[in-house]
Amino acid sequence: MAVPKKKISKSRRDMRRSHLALAPTNVTACPHCGESKFSHHVCNNCGMYKNHQILKDKRQSAQ
Repeated sequence: MAVPKKKISKSRRDMRRSHLALAPTNVTACPHCGESKFSHHVCNNCGMYKNHQILKDKRQSAQ
C-alpha cells in the first residue's frame, strides 16, 4: 500500500484543489416574459424556448 513519505501542507493541498470550485449558474432573463431562467432551458413561467411555445402557459391555464 502506498504511504506518503512526508506530510502535504495545507497550502499545497488547497492549491491542488483550487480548480475544483463550483462555477456560478448562468441565469438570464426570458425575452418573452422577462422572468429569470437558466440559459438553454425552457422558461418555467411562460413555457417558451427560442420563440416556440413548448409548455402550456401557467398564466392562461390558471384562469
